[in-house]
Amino acid sequence: MTPPQKKRSKILIIDFGSQYTQLIARKIRESKVYCEIYAFNSDIEKIKNFEPDGIILSGGPSSVYDKGAPIISKDIFQLGVPFLGICYGMQIMAHLLGGKVMPAKNREYGHSKLEIINRSKILAGCGKSSLVWMSHGDLIVKIPDGFVINAQTETCDTASFENPGKKIYGVQFHPEVAHTQCGTKILNNFLFDVVKVKGDWELEDFISGKIREIKELAGGSKAICALSGGVDSTVTAVIAAKALSGRLKCIFIDNGLLREDEAKSVMKYYEENLNLNVKSVDASKLFLKELKGVADPERKRKIIGKLFIKVFEKEAKKIKDAHFLVQGTLYPDVIESVKVFGASSVIKSHHNVGGLPKKLNLKLIEPLRELFKDEVRIIGKSLRVPEEIIKRQPFPGPGLAIRIIGEVDKRRLEILRRADKIVTEEIKKAGLYEKIWQSFPVLIPVKTVGVMGDKRSYESLIAIRAVTSSDGMTADFVKLDYDILRICSSRIISEIKGINRVVYDVTSKPPSTIEWE
Repeated sequence: MTPPQKKRSKILIIDFGSQYTQLIARKIRESKVYCEIYAFNSDIEKIKNFEPDGIILSGGPSSVYDKGAPIISKDIFQLGVPFLGICYGMQIMAHLLGGKVMPAKNREYGHSKLEIINRSKILAGCGKSSLVWMSHGDLIVKIPDGFVINAQTETCDTASFENPGKKIYGVQFHPEVAHTQCGTKILNNFLFDVVKVKGDWELEDFISGKIREIKELAGGSKAICALSGGVDSTVTAVIAAKALSGRLKCIFIDNGLLREDEAKSVMKYYEENLNLNVKSVDASKLFLKELKGVADPERKRKIIGKLFIKVFEKEAKKIKDAHFLVQGTLYPDVIESVKVFGASSVIKSHHNVGGLPKKLNLKLIEPLRELFKDEVRIIGKSLRVPEEIIKRQPFPGPGLAIRIIGEVDKRRLEILRRADKIVTEEIKKAGLYEKIWQSFPVLIPVKTVGVMGDKRSYESLIAIRAVTSSDGMTADFVKLDYDILRICSSRIISEIKGINRVVYDVTSKPPSTIEWE
């Protein structure tokens, strides 16, 4: 008889549209506590079924009095678990529990000095004063009955409050961002001193648990997995292969939008290092034909996604008795592909989320759906996936098509492939490849004037993009050494016909995305 599985500690984050919500999740996961993010309008029964040990209400850009402002049912506070409200989440608490929120005279954004005026479990170990990161336009002017104020700033009298009897806490600032000096300590105080969860989120347990889940779900059926060559799909396939043994059939589709010699090198890794059953399909001509004349980035993504499914479907039908499709969907893919709150929009389409055609009649298995990229890399290492794959920088599903601004054709792809090879070579020579989240060129087919070989030239330009990140949700541009940029620029212009100018992208995410399209 299989012993019952122990209940894992779980924190639920209710999202009200903050740009920092994913950072809360990352901080909690780093403390080895499992958490998930639900939208503010999630059904109360769904929240109950998750069985959270504690709930965090995120920040958000709205005012609680705005028409259509995201709000939750007051019933959530009857669940009997501890709560932490952050910024807007704290204001929602005050509003629903009988306090009063009003617009501030001046919106507070940036660093403020927090002064602790009462002892509190949530602020323990922070020191009497510390710097915190504020981002709000409203203030709590009356706290609910049973609450006490713990801290204030020069412009905010209620920077932290609590009802210790009901284990409800709120902070007007953002403890999840690096700018708040005591932020990690505050979150850990909530997790371990208030909620009293255990740090039992172990990735090794996750692997064995997923293998067990897939075995139970699939039974004796076959499953199909789409492989891209990246760490996400590779780790997914390795986990599924352990669960299904010889019943996993993998398909690698060469869409013609890959980097130089990528299809060959990827297949070599799979055959020599991972012993996966993989079939390679060359569909490059088909993809280029469908993309001809298409310049809109979202339309490019959708064409590539639909065509990928079409090609995959054709190959999948050749595999008899397959009842499951295994995908390498990650948590950021899920978050970016759904409308989390009110007026927020889909950031971009992900062709591996929700693209399963009904007529394929396969059930979906997504073993990594709960994970962030860095967690997948840790799992890959423990599964002995080759370092070359684990440490590969993320590569978009639509490939080079979204690194070419405008129409995609064979000539532009060749230009970008050669530029990509140069940038990658120089970043590796500088010992930066594994330290950078992503580094790549973008082809901008806008003509600029130059002088080459004593002659006037009128050619396209290449933009180089390099960013640091932990999970792809936020990113900062890398301050690349000028010598590296100079060498990249010199090589690209001298070795690639059709380019006479190279620029460097110095924007972060937000406001930009990592990819240009």
